[in-house]
Amino acid sequence: MDPRKAALVVVDVQRGFVNVHSEHVVPEVVRLVEAWTAAGLPVVFARFYNPPGSPYERISGWTRLRTPEEQALVAELEPYLGSAAVVIDKSVSSALTEDLVRVVAERRWTDLVICGIDTDSCVYDTAVAAYHGGLTPWIVTDACASTGGSEVHQAALLLARRNIGADQLLTIEQVAARVSGHPADAEGAFR
Repeated sequence: MDPRKAALVVVDVQRGFVNVHSEHVVPEVVRLVEAWTAAGLPVVFARFYNPPGSPYERISGWTRLRTPEEQALVAELEPYLGSAAVVIDKSVSSALTEDLVRVVAERRWTDLVICGIDTDSCVYDTAVAAYHGGLTPWIVTDACASTGGSEVHQAALLLARRNIGADQLLTIEQVAARVSGHPADAEGAFR
């Protein structure tokens, strides 16, 4: 991963997706965002909303993420919104929307470092969409979680290993090692 051509994509770390199975990942995501930002690298935030009549409602009967309270990013990430490269609001699982594809092309990013909630849907779908779109996806495994629990999280990582490659799954520490040579990280932002 070349940090000069990479962006951190924080997927759906929203109040409505934080539960007993996913709450542990919030401090890890914040730690990653803090370090990535301190290294002078771009951050993208994605927020999901579920409009009435969506496939989630029609097919699955799922009607959450409709209120502003559920849609809001967790309070710990709000201080980083102002300096974000872009904030993407989306009604689909993948954060790689037309808006993000445009920003990626404008900024000439080749790599997307992905973290967030849910590993088994929005994180995974973003990684697969990036892969099929000719970008290099990286999933930060300890900065992702599933509202369905650890078993579902692990199942998604198993599929990601198979479908985008085992080498594309990294921990926060492995991301730090790859970014540590970046000039903006001279003060050790990831440590």
